[in-house]
Amino acid sequence: MNTIEEIIKIPKYIYNCTGHFKTITQHKLLVMKYCFRVGLYYQGLMHDLSKYCPEEFITGVKYYQGGNRSSNNGERDVIGYSKAWLHHQGRNKHHYEYWIDYNSRNDGDVMVPIKMPLKYVVEMFLDRIAASRIYNKGSYTDDMPLKYYAYSANRIPMHKETKALLYGLLRMLEVYGEDKTLNFIKRRLLKYDTY
Repeated sequence: MNTIEEIIKIPKYIYNCTGHFKTITQHKLLVMKYCFRVGLYYQGLMHDLSKYCPEEFITGVKYYQGGNRSSNNGERDVIGYSKAWLHHQGRNKHHYEYWIDYNSRNDGDVMVPIKMPLKYVVEMFLDRIAASRIYNKGSYTDDMPLKYYAYSANRIPMHKETKALLYGLLRMLEVYGEDKTLNFIKRRLLKYDTY
């Protein structure tokens, strides 16, 4: 027989489940829209599909933050790290963490950041815009993705050329806005295979 505490928790999990599903789906669809605008159709379709697998989705429901913050941060607050994030970053090439490997030369750091392919840097940039829009809802402005990045930029192990390109795109977004930045990406930047 269910205790009253267990019965009361059921609506919370239903609320969390629908809220988390709505948040990640809105985010995924927004990144897809941006990817389509710049010509990255396959990436737009495939973006963040791992968020719907049990390893990530169940955590998202359990640690749902009301759509204002990542559930991965909620999990970190409780257990000290996020199993869902470790799963996610290892399957999604638009995260710089995916591009960190061991240094086999024994000439410095044990772990080294790898230069990300251009199409994944662009997807990472678009992901940051979409996340800022979703989490900030109606108060979003084009400087928010840069401010979020700047908060931790000096501490993240990202390849220096990848970091420079991401910063440049975020700065362009802040100064020139979304339309001009996305047009630049589509018409100029993605015409090359590298940066």
